[in-house]
Amino acid sequence: MPLDLKAVSDDGAIEGYGSVFGNVDSYGEVVEPGAFTQSLVDAKRKGQTIKMLWQHDRERPIGVWEDLAEDAKGLWVKGRLAVDVSPLAKEVHGLLKMGALDGLSIGYRTLDADPHPTKPNVISLKRLLLKEVSVVTFAANDRARVESVKQIIAAGNLPTVREFEDFLRDAGGFSKSLATAIAIKATPHLRGEPEAKADDELRRFLEAMRA
Repeated sequence: MPLDLKAVSDDGAIEGYGSVFGNVDSYGEVVEPGAFTQSLVDAKRKGQTIKMLWQHDRERPIGVWEDLAEDAKGLWVKGRLAVDVSPLAKEVHGLLKMGALDGLSIGYRTLDADPHPTKPNVISLKRLLLKEVSVVTFAANDRARVESVKQIIAAGNLPTVREFEDFLRDAGGFSKSLATAIAIKATPHLRGEPEAKADDELRRFLEAMRA
C-alpha cells in the first residue's frame, strides 16, 4: 500500500496502511477485517514489537512502529525512522520525502484462511500472525519470495541456495542460522551435482518441497 506522503515528517515520523481490507492481491488473497486483532493483542501482552524493516530484510531494521491498530480501512501503522542512528534509515527518510519510495508491505504467517464465499479462486485470510511491516520500493512481501520458489519447484527445477535459504526463513519460520545450515547441507543437491547423496531426512525434505 502506498504511504500517505503528507504523513512523513522531518523528524522521521511516518504513518500509513500496511494492509487494506477487502482488496484481492495478485496472489488471489484478500485480508478480512479482524485478521490482525489477536496478533496485535498477543504482541502487546508479551511486550513484543512489530518490526520496521527495509525491504523485508531481517538484518536491516530502520526504525520502530510505535502504534498499530485495525480500523475500518485496514492495518494502520505509525512509527519513526531511526534517522539519528542509522544511515540507511536516514537515506530511506530522504527517499520517502522526495517521493522515490511510497510503499508499505507486511510480513506475516497465515493462521486461518478459507476459500472466499463469493469470489471464485480467492482465499480469505481470516487470522494472521503479523511479524513486520516494511518500507519497500514495490508492494512485495515475504510471500512473493515464497511464491517464486514454489513456481521454480512446480516447473521441475530446484531453487538456488540463496532462494532456498530465503524460503526456509519466510515459509518455514527457521532462524537465519538454522536456515543457512540446512541450505549449506543441501547445496550439492540444489546445484544438481550427480555425486550428491542426500541423507534420509534431507531427501524427505526436498521431496516434500517438490510435492
